[in-house]
Amino acid sequence: MSFRELIVEIDREYAEPLSDALMDLGALSVSVEDADADTPDEQPLFGEPGLTPERSAWQRSRVIALLGAEHDPALLLAAATNQLALPEVPSSRTREVEDQDWVRLTQSQFDPIQVGERIWVVPSWHDAPDPDALILELDPGLAFGTGSHPTTRLCMEWLEQNVWPHASVLDYGCGSGILAILAHKCGAQPVIGIDIDPQAVESARQNSLRNQADVSYGLPDACPAGEFDIVVANILSNPLKLMAAMLCARVRPGGKLALSGILARQAEEVARAYQPWIPMSVWREHDGWVCLSGTRSGG
Repeated sequence: MSFRELIVEIDREYAEPLSDALMDLGALSVSVEDADADTPDEQPLFGEPGLTPERSAWQRSRVIALLGAEHDPALLLAAATNQLALPEVPSSRTREVEDQDWVRLTQSQFDPIQVGERIWVVPSWHDAPDPDALILELDPGLAFGTGSHPTTRLCMEWLEQNVWPHASVLDYGCGSGILAILAHKCGAQPVIGIDIDPQAVESARQNSLRNQADVSYGLPDACPAGEFDIVVANILSNPLKLMAAMLCARVRPGGKLALSGILARQAEEVARAYQPWIPMSVWREHDGWVCLSGTRSGG
């Protein structure tokens, strides 16, 4: 079966409605990208982890619709234009897409990711680049759960440098389990992962089984009592501020706390929320995101 792509450049306000209309009319898939990509006018577009960006498209957006052979691109675009009551049919072009193994093509876009000095996050269809490294086998699919986002990378780099053998670790807001799994592979034991999302807890359990990592997961009410040598939380700045007293109480005297999911401009405000219990400072910054860390006194 042959495919074609319909490519339309359109103003930001129409990009999402046009995408929806094309899908309703039978397009196999639709994506939106920056029409100014790779030029001086390129615009970054992202939001905090777990939140929707303020804008859903770029000032000049490129809508790309994948069509089957049975679709006439011109007729489809005209129908979408009518459906949206646009003043005129936007300019467009088409290009042929060769039939291919789409699963293999998708997989080829995700290569192993190196984090820190010796950590590799490896999709299941790849071989480990360095069998002697700390290998985490995780497939793409969960946002901010495979080491590609700066907040996850920052926490992974921090754990690589701060976990010691047999340290007890609490990963609060564990998501895919990547930080808890890494902590175990760095020698921590016991390791506990907590998340408010039952699906995340189940996904983390499956990822731990795949990586042969002995980690216990649960919802917040299942978190065992007591203090930990290390507590790490990669969430969002507002929840982190609200949980300051609780997270600090989970760190034993002399233990360490690491926080991420924090934009650089939010660092001072978050650190201020933790000041009564644990002095926090910026450990490292990456792409506008920071990791805060601190040590509880009394150890």
